[in-house]
Amino acid sequence: MITRRGVLIGGVAALIDVGRSAAQTTDRSKEFRMDMDIKRNGSRPSQKGSQDWFTGTVRIDPLFQAPDPARAGAGQVTFEPGARTAWHTHPLGQTLIITAGLGWVQREGGPVEEVRPGDVVWFPPGLKHWHGASSTTSMTHIAIQESVGGKNVDWLEKVSEEQYRK
Repeated sequence: MITRRGVLIGGVAALIDVGRSAAQTTDRSKEFRMDMDIKRNGSRPSQKGSQDWFTGTVRIDPLFQAPDPARAGAGQVTFEPGARTAWHTHPLGQTLIITAGLGWVQREGGPVEEVRPGDVVWFPPGLKHWHGASSTTSMTHIAIQESVGGKNVDWLEKVSEEQYRK
């Protein structure tokens, strides 16, 4: 009988097969063997946020795009005061981790919400929303989302000044 059991190895959670012989486990591990990949700071150039999808000055620092079959990707995004995304949705949702400054987030039909460092925001799949800096203070967040068929966002119309100032 083979069972899977979670263990903590050097601070990393792992699953182990209990009941397999060492030879069976070794053979199986070769099947899934991949090496780790370190992305060195400075090896991924910063990009300006496209004026098609952002209002104001935005810098995007890519963090990672996991290789197939994984779907997760992340970037660190810095918004200058008054800068923001356009309205958009994500096919599998999005998580924001606010790391600096003071920002605003809004879901369609909801109030503008203030976010600060340490706040974590989850937008469910398909929820129309926007996020960015407050009108007077910059904001940086890490944005994490997954891709479906190579796509992780659907961009919509820009957030108007009236919508932003609410």
